[in-house]
Amino acid sequence: MSYAVLSFALVVVALLLLYLHNHYSYWARRGIPQEDPIYGLGNMKGIGREFHFRDINSRLYKRYKRDGAPIGGIYMFFLRGAFVVDLDLIKHILIKDFSSFHDRGIFNNVRDEPLTGHLLTLEGEEWRCMRNKLTPVFTSGKMKFMYPTVVAVAENLSRTCGQLAPEFEVKELSARYTTDVIGTCAFGIDCNSLSDPNADFRRYGRSIFEKPRHSQLVQALILFNPKLARKLRCKLFNDEVSEFFIDAVRNTVEYRIKNKVKRNDFMDMLIDMMAEDQEAAAKHEGIDVSQGLTLLQMAAQAFVFFIAGFHTSSTTMSFCLYELAINPKIQDQLREEIVSVLNAHNNNVTYEALKEMSYLDKVLNETLRKYTVLPHLVRTATSDYRVPNSSLVLEKGTTVVIPVDAIHHDPEIFPDPDRFDPSRFDTEHAEKRHGCAFFPFGDGPRNCIGLRFGKMQAKVGLIHLLRDYKFSRSARTEVPIVLSKRNFVIEAQNGIYLRVERV
Repeated sequence: MSYAVLSFALVVVALLLLYLHNHYSYWARRGIPQEDPIYGLGNMKGIGREFHFRDINSRLYKRYKRDGAPIGGIYMFFLRGAFVVDLDLIKHILIKDFSSFHDRGIFNNVRDEPLTGHLLTLEGEEWRCMRNKLTPVFTSGKMKFMYPTVVAVAENLSRTCGQLAPEFEVKELSARYTTDVIGTCAFGIDCNSLSDPNADFRRYGRSIFEKPRHSQLVQALILFNPKLARKLRCKLFNDEVSEFFIDAVRNTVEYRIKNKVKRNDFMDMLIDMMAEDQEAAAKHEGIDVSQGLTLLQMAAQAFVFFIAGFHTSSTTMSFCLYELAINPKIQDQLREEIVSVLNAHNNNVTYEALKEMSYLDKVLNETLRKYTVLPHLVRTATSDYRVPNSSLVLEKGTTVVIPVDAIHHDPEIFPDPDRFDPSRFDTEHAEKRHGCAFFPFGDGPRNCIGLRFGKMQAKVGLIHLLRDYKFSRSARTEVPIVLSKRNFVIEAQNGIYLRVERV
């Protein structure tokens, strides 16, 4: 009996090893270069401890580009992906052949966690329908409607900065500012984070990144195995976070409808789209927006607007202030532009004045290049795809990884990439670069829908701070800065402390 059991166990082990060998040699069998994977981990050894995705992407990018291959193989635990290093192929995937790569393959579980059913994760017709409905929210006209609200919050930002002088952690201040901006524009609620750092919106927003529901390893397993995670009814966010944001949307919608309140903001647009027959739509387990939006679908769109808006913009603002503090000549040049343009507009931070600040735009772009918020983009092949000028076919369902951060730090594209140099975005330099050499917000039809709003709120905040204050190193300023390996998005591990004094 024991012999039979042992034989059976040996057969099972042999079959498992054969399966793993076959799985982890997928790219090699197709003549595509790959880094030797570890069974179960793939190329993710040390993720979250020794390495961040930036480090892994950089390592693979340098190797595959050196090999002269447009694509290399990557194994993210059990998920295999095509790691794209050729800029022409990236342009095909994101733009020219978008119809074959319109899905991201990102986890969502609408049934158990409605807040995951947002524009970032939706696929196919559900995504296309939602994108079409939300696109009008981010037109220039709508930006102008929300602009005075952003300026009002930025004025409060400047006052709060003065109260914190002479030294403080700038990421937290920036996050409180963007929380108030997004909370007001997306939820129609005065969050008061600048006056109260423990205000509800700031507290719950902070907890999403600082107190996640799972460890980074479990998060990675969920994100890289979305179908299995959905079957297991996994969730990404803590229940109290979901309940808070759903209640915030529900209360806002009920108040506005009952009192006929109109503010021409993001929430108003969502209310206008809301389904007439909510009860019928609510029975649909997926995302059906053909008749409008249900309350939970509205909450999901407001939630992703909040998360993407407050975190990415505050991160970019804080790294920008850091670079300006350690590069005082660049800071002085930017301040001169701000003061000069504002003088021509009666010292008012108008929408037109904002558009005239070309050097500010270059400084912000250089920040986004050096401190790319998301290390890579992910797409899924929705049909078999033959790579142009080759015999390689990416099979339907193949995950495609585009290493944005690694490209932004390629010395052949951006010489001396660790140096902060806004002149990289002078017209004569920018025109010489490949169209897909700089894409912090993605590119093509599935780029970030809120990129103009995100840049607008970051610029307005920076204008108010740099007009009134000078930033410099303090005894607690790290040079070079240490980046966290824990979170998927880029963050300073020990915060960003700067000295500030009134101009």
